[in-house]
Amino acid sequence: MTRGRSASVSRHLGCREESAGRSRVQPTEPCRSVDRVANSAVARSRQAAVVYNPTKVDLAKLESAAMDAAAKAGWATPLWFPTSADDAGQNATRIALEQRVDLVIAVGGDGTVRAVTEVLRSADVPLAIVPAGTANLFARNLGLPIGDLAASARIAFSKVERAIDVGVVTIVRNSAEPDEEHAFVVMAGLGIDARMVKNTSKSMKRAVGWLAYVGGITRSLPQMRALRLRYRLDDAPEQSLSAHSLIVGNCGGLTGGFLLMPDAHPDDGILDIAALRPRGPFGWLNVWNRVAWQNRVVAKNGIGRRIIELGPDMPDVTYLTGRTLHVRFERPEYFQLDGDVFGEAISIFAWVDPGALRVKMPDES
Repeated sequence: MTRGRSASVSRHLGCREESAGRSRVQPTEPCRSVDRVANSAVARSRQAAVVYNPTKVDLAKLESAAMDAAAKAGWATPLWFPTSADDAGQNATRIALEQRVDLVIAVGGDGTVRAVTEVLRSADVPLAIVPAGTANLFARNLGLPIGDLAASARIAFSKVERAIDVGVVTIVRNSAEPDEEHAFVVMAGLGIDARMVKNTSKSMKRAVGWLAYVGGITRSLPQMRALRLRYRLDDAPEQSLSAHSLIVGNCGGLTGGFLLMPDAHPDDGILDIAALRPRGPFGWLNVWNRVAWQNRVVAKNGIGRRIIELGPDMPDVTYLTGRTLHVRFERPEYFQLDGDVFGEAISIFAWVDPGALRVKMPDES
């Protein structure tokens, strides 16, 4: 579908450079107003915006793949919006939408995808993903290709879309600070999960990828303690809980094929919650057995699930599901969203926005 543009457009926030056949918008640099009046009789080609993390990509290869895929699909040359230390992608996406683009391509890790999603969930514009991060959990959970730039670019301009849920969380820090609302597409977590993310070296992530989280876990062990909290799921009464980690998931899969929440689906309109509650000297071994063996292997078929159901209860991992979750902490706790730490919170309210995001998927025909 194409659409004409008849209005005069003034751009004050972004500056477009024309170079080597590409258009790049630099959202962080002001430039003079440029008025353009398009002929309303001429329908414009569809256009994509590429919001990319410049520290994660080979820009020359990315530009070549994206422009080639756009041309083959009959789309106009993409616009380019880099993220920065001050903008994880939200502002770049807002400026892209001001250009009336038909598609936003997020290039980076889960943090970049999360930032772009935070803006797109309120816009009727689809998202395409070119995974270029450490874990790329959202892409992995959706079954998108990892490390294949050409395939990712082709999928971006495919006609197949999937409606995906978006997790939303309101973070309360203290009475003196305003509440913050953020989106997540994979998981939100607190406890040892958030401390692991906080204690993982960014330089090690660039050097060895997801294995850097092993170091983060090691540095978190001396700080490990049980969280004491109270939670309310949907309209149920408030309950108390003690756990070393509480994870709220839109997706259930982890790096390495491990499955933390086997029943989590990104399009079921439900949040899946896992409370890790290791007890006794073999508690963490039981947690590992559940995630690495039972969830990953045994529960993959009906017989395996039946064996787990008939087996002894494993209180070291507790699973819950709901559409909303209120959590109050005994004291401020670190909190992470899709692999980025968001400081400390004293309470959170998480909820699911069903089907709020349209994601480009492979054309299987």
